[in-house]
Amino acid sequence: MTPMKKTVVIIGTLDTKGPEIAYLRDRLQALGLQTTVIDSGILGEPLDIVPDIDHAEAATYGGTTIEALQNAGSRGRAVHGMREALKKLTVRLYADGKLDGIVSMGGAEGAVMGAAAMMVLPVGVPKVLVSPIASGYHFFEPLVGTRDMMVVHSVVDILGLNPIACTIFDNVAAALKGMIEHGHGLPKPDASQRYVAMTMLGNTTKSVMAAKEHLADHGYEAVIFHSNGVGGPAMEELAAEDQFVGVIDFTTNEVYDPLVGGIHDGGPDRLSVIGALGLPQVVVPGCIDFSVWNAGTVPDVLKDRPAYDHNPEYVLVRANREEMAQLGHIFAEKLNPAKGPVVIAVPTEGLSIPNVPGGLFWDPDADALYLETLRRDIVSDIPIHTYPRHVNDPDFGREVADLFIQMMEEHTP
Repeated sequence: MTPMKKTVVIIGTLDTKGPEIAYLRDRLQALGLQTTVIDSGILGEPLDIVPDIDHAEAATYGGTTIEALQNAGSRGRAVHGMREALKKLTVRLYADGKLDGIVSMGGAEGAVMGAAAMMVLPVGVPKVLVSPIASGYHFFEPLVGTRDMMVVHSVVDILGLNPIACTIFDNVAAALKGMIEHGHGLPKPDASQRYVAMTMLGNTTKSVMAAKEHLADHGYEAVIFHSNGVGGPAMEELAAEDQFVGVIDFTTNEVYDPLVGGIHDGGPDRLSVIGALGLPQVVVPGCIDFSVWNAGTVPDVLKDRPAYDHNPEYVLVRANREEMAQLGHIFAEKLNPAKGPVVIAVPTEGLSIPNVPGGLFWDPDADALYLETLRRDIVSDIPIHTYPRHVNDPDFGREVADLFIQMMEEHTP
């Protein structure tokens, strides 16, 4: 029996990108892949291509009509409606076994709609986004989210089949062919595998590395997430997919950035998800003493605070005393409802690299306010352990790992 061909879903605004999408479709088919072309264009009709799912059918998955989207009153509302429809359509195709990989090509609106449709798919499903806005001058969150997106800068705009564009499209087709034939989805861990999620930044690397090694000595494998506003939420999403036996949330700065508008914003649910899942967790206030900003973008209201040039691209700004006290309350508010065991570990000799005696961020009274408020507001059955160490001390990392190991021994049947 001839094996069934794998299917690549292609999303594009065919009223403006029809010939380019048709070229990519033909290249994928020439490589032996089946294709399903979805028209995400709203206003016009397809150019030089017939979609497999036209924009009228696509719109119905969002509980609307193409006419309603065309008369939504603004471009933003129309794009939002089609984006929600594409997300539901993509989920349906994947659930029905009609999607083995996905690709989208587009400008600003087309890229955002295509990316949103990819983000609802599991880690491991090949996802490729091609766009001229996939460059360092644009905000990347709408193109990547928390998923394993392959983002390709188109270099030229997606308008015409010139040698530069065709070279990039040919290579995108080849990449999809390779991923579909040689890649794989994310497997569920078997009973013998004990993965522990951990969060880390450069400011906590030494201690997290020590914790990782110590966990390995006791039969646990740490999976590390960069707590940059995306890593923490990604960790929590994967925890909800049963990837981990527990969590060591070592670097929780993503809880502070939302208070001042920093770029490492973990969102409103950060630090609540693991507890709601009932997973064992050790929580450390690593790096909560600063917010993160792109160089040159620190707002005037924060410019009187200590600022540390972490590297040429990022500036760290110290949290003030009122905010540190507020963070103690926020941690308690988010952790108190936890359905699983929680232990909090607080290093008292500094929460980040510049937070050391004589360092730019050294303010032990501010850090003490965090601990004071946390102790006041946390429920009695969540213990708080303090350590006379710096957050990036390898010994502290090993002590945190020991806390986790002890917790697992006490709460694992």
